[in-house]
Order: sequence, then structure tokens, then C-alpha cells
Amino acid sequence: MGNRSVIALDAMSGDLGPEVVVRAALASLDKHPELELLLVGKPEALDPLLAPHAGADDRVRVVPASEVVAMSEAPTDALRRKKDSSMRVAINLVQSGEAAACVSAGNTGALMATSKFVLKMLPGIDRPAILAELPAVDGSFYMLDLGANTVCTADHLFQFALMGSIVAADLGALSNPKVALLNIGAEDTKGNDTVKEAAAILEASSLNYTGFIEGNDLYRGRADVVVTDGFTGNVALKSMEGMAAMTRFYLRRAFTRNWLAKLQALLASPVLKQLARDTDSRQYNGATLAGLNGIVIKSHGSADAIAFQHAIDTAVVEVENQLPAQIGKLLRKEAA
Repeated sequence: MGNRSVIALDAMSGDLGPEVVVRAALASLDKHPELELLLVGKPEALDPLLAPHAGADDRVRVVPASEVVAMSEAPTDALRRKKDSSMRVAINLVQSGEAAACVSAGNTGALMATSKFVLKMLPGIDRPAILAELPAVDGSFYMLDLGANTVCTADHLFQFALMGSIVAADLGALSNPKVALLNIGAEDTKGNDTVKEAAAILEASSLNYTGFIEGNDLYRGRADVVVTDGFTGNVALKSMEGMAAMTRFYLRRAFTRNWLAKLQALLASPVLKQLARDTDSRQYNGATLAGLNGIVIKSHGSADAIAFQHAIDTAVVEVENQLPAQIGKLLRKEAA
């Protein structure tokens, strides 16, 4: 394999089936010359999709798995009963060292539970956190936790901040990411005891902690990393997605209400297309399950080929930067 990076793709999970994964895989191979992909799933479903490309590239192969974790399946059931699922086999490949990372669009709870069971946690990290890149004015920011941990201690929030800072430095090419805690006010007196205690820990750390940030400032570029518990983070994320959908709805309605509005839409077409590109959620697809002793990327369940390819891109960058090793190194520095 030489210097190739090997990434395992859970090819059977997600809402749109293996066709999406195969298209994304082939596009990723064109983009990354040193990439090798292991498509994990049922050969009878994957082989026909790859057949038209047979011989075109020796950097993709199928790894058999006989089961699939359903999107509605309980994480404990998936962990105990689906030991030959495409998800489990893909994660096992990371654990064995045959792959450097796993990408899955499957059941989030099952992916988290299986990854934690198989790969274990990095020393010094208590819980994995879901981290994703989100759009902001003139750029983007990274936010965690987005749903894995509904109740957190101050130490957990500090660990999230540390992991988020490393990911932002790697994926965002930021030399000293600004870290903020999501709170109900920017003043030191605001917030609950957990957030205040976490702020004190962060202020004493080597991280570039900039203080509290409110929800209305998330998109203004005032922080590169925003840290919160999974309950608040998930509510914030879903609110963002809902607001984006509502904005698109009102724009469509405004530009289709009569013939004059349709003419205005035609004239504004270049601006509207640029807006669509800037707010296209597919370019932010691929959440990191941070804190694991291995690299696992969660793609959105409804991701199309473009979105799933972005999740693969995220995995490639994290493999190149050896994310778990970097987190471990910073943890040891903070503990010294």
C-alpha cells in the first residue's frame, strides 16, 4: 500500500443506500491519489455498483459484512446482536489497524456505542463528543458536543474544548483557535455553576480561551470553537437547521408569488445561486466522534454523494494529522 491512507466506509448504512457511498468513494479516489478505500457491506449489493469501474482503480475493494444496523435500532441491540454489521466491521478494521479511519452515515447512537466499545477512549478523555463544522460570517466554526452527552461536568467541557481546539487547528488550519463556552450571557456572572467552573479551568489552561459566547453570536466569527453540553448543542444545531429551512421557504415564496416576483428572481439568480452555495449544508457534512482511540466520522443519514464525499475528506485530513495522537499529546501537556 506504500504511503496510502486506508479508510473504511460503512457502505450499507444511511437513508439513501450504497449507491451514494460508491459514487462518493470513486470521486474521493480521483481527488486523493494516496487514498485506499474499503467498502464494507454486502457483496451482492456492492459488486454490481463497482462492476462498471472494474480495473479502473485498484484502490477500492469490498470487505464483506452480512448485517445492517437499522436507523431506528436501539444502540444496545446493535452492539450486542449485529456483530457482523457493516458498521461494526468497519470499526473493527480501525481497531485492527487495517484502516486508519471509519466513515458511516448510520444510526448515530449505535455508531457512538460501538465505536466506544471497540476502540475505547483516549487516556484522559471520559466521554466521546460529536463535533462538526458549521457556517459563520466569512468562514466557519466548530461546535461540540452536538448530542452525545446530555449532562456534562466542568471537566467534560474542558476536555471538549481541548479536542475542539485540535480539530479546528487541523481541519481549519488555525494556528491558535479561539475557544468559547456557550452561555446565556457574556458576563462572568451569567450561567450555571458547571459553566462557571469550566470557564475557570479553561482560563488556567494553555488554550486560547476567549470567554462566554451567546447563541446570537455563533455566526459572527467571534470564536473558532464553541463548547457546550450535548443537550444544548443539539438544540442549537437543530435550531440552526430549522432557521436555514425557514429562510429558504420564505425566499421561494417571495420570488414565486406573482410574475413580477418571478422576474426579480430571474434577475437575482446569480446572487441566489451564490447564497445557495454558501449555505449548502453538504460542504459541512462529516462530524467527528472526538475522544476515541481512533478516527470515526459520522455522516448525515440523508447525505448524498457530494455530502458523503465531504465526510471522507474530513477523515483524510484527520488521518494525515493523526488526530488522536495530537489530542493525547495536548492532554499530557495540560496534565504536566
